[in-house]
Amino acid sequence: MPETKERRDAAGTDARVRHVAVIGAGFAGLCMAIRLRQAGIDDFTVYEKADDLGGVWRDNTYPGAGCDVPSILYSYSFAQHGRWSRSFPRQDEILAYLRRCADDFGLNAHIRLGTEIVSARFDESEEVWRLRTAAGDEHAARVLVSGVGQLNRPRYPDIPGLRNFAGTAFHSAEWRHDHDLTGRRVAVIGTGPSAVQFVPEIARQAEKLFVFQRSANWVVPKPDREFGRRELTLRDKVAPVRLFLRGLTYVRAETVIYWAIRGGRLAKLAEFAARKHLEKQITEPSLRAKLTPRFPIGCKRILISDDWYPTLARDNVELVTEPVGRVIRTGIDTVDGVHRPVDTVIYGTGFLATEFLKPMDITGRDGVALQDVWKDGAAAYLGITVPGFPNMFMLYGPGTNLGHNSIIHMIESQAAFILGKIREGGVHEVAQDAFDRHQDRLAAALRDTAFAADCNSWYKNAEGRVTTNWARRTLTYRLATRRG
Repeated sequence: MPETKERRDAAGTDARVRHVAVIGAGFAGLCMAIRLRQAGIDDFTVYEKADDLGGVWRDNTYPGAGCDVPSILYSYSFAQHGRWSRSFPRQDEILAYLRRCADDFGLNAHIRLGTEIVSARFDESEEVWRLRTAAGDEHAARVLVSGVGQLNRPRYPDIPGLRNFAGTAFHSAEWRHDHDLTGRRVAVIGTGPSAVQFVPEIARQAEKLFVFQRSANWVVPKPDREFGRRELTLRDKVAPVRLFLRGLTYVRAETVIYWAIRGGRLAKLAEFAARKHLEKQITEPSLRAKLTPRFPIGCKRILISDDWYPTLARDNVELVTEPVGRVIRTGIDTVDGVHRPVDTVIYGTGFLATEFLKPMDITGRDGVALQDVWKDGAAAYLGITVPGFPNMFMLYGPGTNLGHNSIIHMIESQAAFILGKIREGGVHEVAQDAFDRHQDRLAAALRDTAFAADCNSWYKNAEGRVTTNWARRTLTYRLATRRG
């Protein structure tokens, strides 16, 4: 992709101030860029630390990688895609869609690849944000928008001896495609949304596969299928059909799935369906017991799969529920003293979802560091903006993740809010009392959801506070962002 031509001084610093700087070229950053262009604002740059756009869909290329949101919902409302090959989109198709959007909306000249922003400081005298890259270059912009999201930094488990392992080890988000798993003894640590996709794929290759589970997850059937040519044509070429299917899927998510994570009768029905799914696919009582969750459905991300349970019942697969004690050169020891020799370890342990904007150093008014403000947990007004940090906005920020619908709907709401503030001009800074009222309402709403139940999930920070999730409907969020 071509980069924007810029004037620079001898120190590598930009000689002009941009209107908008966007950090990250994934779904969120590209959405903001498209909306800026559509509004006639071309004085912006998207800074991307990697050598390609795509965010999480660029990084996660593990076998079986895909989305657990129905494909009919997984595209921008202003660039709906009707050519998904399946009910649930695959990673390669999603990445291709994002690249096509960048082309179609003329974003490539605005994207600076291989440019990692490591710090941003608000210059009060000039009312601009001063950005510094990992290479030491400096840039400036009136408005700063973070599109790095919540799922951009892999999380590794805190297990003694990780560095002692003599074999090959990697995280699922940093998949080693050069490492053939055929005939190998493989350990997978973690049983979350990524593992539920790649474990069935690699179980067919490995001689022996050990799956280390800290706690069982709720798993429901995955109604996935490949679309035929006629159906693809209808979805792609006949807009009323696509809009009807999209609307129907959205309404189902906002009602049935929403109430399943709120608790009550629908939650009990969802648990019943999940238990029946487990009983149907796992007939061995002891294995079924290990796979039965001990927390309410929705406390962790609900997994969808038709091949997870059958994979764990394979002869070459062993589900290990004893806690991992340590990793040594030849494999993994559990706390009961059993050693399992392996030559490959794969970490399916998710992301540092609650460490928002890290490791960037963000400094607002009066030299206040954002991470100091967030020492008790990340929080933002509507997940977008924080008092003391003028003209700084976030996409997919704290308190905006979902357990029932498509995050793209939330991102579009946030981009519209930010665009409105940019059009107003001047310096926007949310008032402390508005911020406090929003946090009180969000905390009260979260208390009534399964998110706040007793389980270990990536929704919560180290103190057990839910900092990632929105607790109400996406329609409620859209209305809130429109009111500002």
